Amino acid sequence: METILIVALLLGAYLLGSIPTAVWWGKRYFGIDVREFGSGNAGATNTFRVLGKKAGIPVLIIDIIKGSLAVLLVHFSPYIFDSNQFVNLELGLGIAALVGHVFPVFAGFRGGKGVATILGVVICLTPITSACVLVVFLLVLMATRYVSLSSMTAGVSFPIFLNLILENENETLMVFSLFVAVLLIITHKKNISRLLKRQESKVNLFTKKA
Repeated sequence: METILIVALLLGAYLLGSIPTAVWWGKRYFGIDVREFGSGNAGATNTFRVLGKKAGIPVLIIDIIKGSLAVLLVHFSPYIFDSNQFVNLELGLGIAALVGHVFPVFAGFRGGKGVATILGVVICLTPITSACVLVVFLLVLMATRYVSLSSMTAGVSFPIFLNLILENENETLMVFSLFVAVLLIITHKKNISRLLKRQESKVNLFTKKA
């Protein structure tokens, strides 16, 4: 029974992550699929780029929430809070949600890069680290206006803050932090190419979309 329950929770986390917020929001309120415009990704960044902040902000918030809700499913498990099994399942649920966001079953497996969903996961796993990472993201964003560069820098800073500064002792969490950093670099390969060519689009969150 325990195995069945864990599998069901992981499936639930995947389905939560699979909610294609950007796609559904764009189609419902603007009549377009954001994947057909901009970078072609179904994420908050491309939503900001294509539809502006009135669409980007709710998509961003919902994507963060679905990552957090996926991790919180751990409380339906039989594991003792903060035990190794509990933490490992939290990580598993977070990864399942991330996979769902990148490969959403509800949107033909064409999703986003998972930055906002990862943030939602990290907020639940280690709030202090997530606050530090968010500061890094905002500082780089204000300095460069490149969301992609901000995301990658924040992702790389995650294992640094968690393991070197905050001295995390959980090996599984350490591996997860490194996984997140590498994943964000891999999923931003096209952005890296555009950045090197100075062709990457900048985002301004403080002005209205024309």
